Amino acid sequence: MIKPIDTGILVLRVSIAILMLLHGINKLAKGVAGIAKMLADQGLPEWLAWGVYLGEIVAPLMIILGIRTRLAAFTLAFTMLAAVYLAHSDDLLVLTKTGAWGIELQALYFFAALTLVFTGGGRYAISRNKMGD
Repeated sequence: MIKPIDTGILVLRVSIAILMLLHGINKLAKGVAGIAKMLADQGLPEWLAWGVYLGEIVAPLMIILGIRTRLAAFTLAFTMLAAVYLAHSDDLLVLTKTGAWGIELQALYFFAALTLVFTGGGRYAISRNKMGD
């Protein structure tokens, strides 16, 4: 029997992952030099910039397919925390002229990923355990 909750988890998985994957594809096309500079400015090793491919390409593909969804979603959530720290920390307490939170997009990605950490991939995932992942 098809359960609405499983369909909802599938919609969440696929939509959030495709949207993030587009960011990753952009990084593939343009490179990670800008991220490497932001890391260096914070005193962190520039090679960490390569991690963006894990968070914006590998994790979204895993989420779409439902492979180790909880782990992939945790990776995506961590990626969003890193993005806020590196590029959007000045926007934490800002409201835009339309009333939106300055890190609204990053927050949406973070909380959607966090939701998947708790729910797992649902019934329509390739890898599932007794807890739904």
